[in-house]
Amino acid sequence: MEDEMAMGEVIRYSEAFKRHVVGEMELGRVGSQAEARAKYGIGGEGTVGRWVRKYGKDHLLRRVVRVETPGERDQIKALKGRIRDLERAVTDGKVQETLYKAYFEIVCEQFGVQDMEALKKRIAERLSGEESSSGGGRRA
Repeated sequence: MEDEMAMGEVIRYSEAFKRHVVGEMELGRVGSQAEARAKYGIGGEGTVGRWVRKYGKDHLLRRVVRVETPGERDQIKALKGRIRDLERAVTDGKVQETLYKAYFEIVCEQFGVQDMEALKKRIAERLSGEESSSGGGRRA
């Protein structure tokens, strides 16, 4: 369609022409949408497919059939479950983070802390110092 717009020309096909192209496909004289497009000079990639669906001849459209072993199906099911679990964990983590930020603000307010950013920085420095002095926080 972009090519048509670029050329400033819109091509309209008659009902008779559309039915003829679909009929040729149904009779097996044209093997595919691409072949029909080439034979009849039809520009749009999805045009013939729309005509086929419009006239209820969906059986002429190519279908993708996925063949899987039971092991692959089980693996896909397990991976989808894992994704769902990870998404839930991320959501829970975001909720926890929001709660901790709110608790931190409440504590700072109760103890009269004016500069929360400075306090956060001091805490981070102190924690990083503890990790480096204990061998990165790992135990042997």
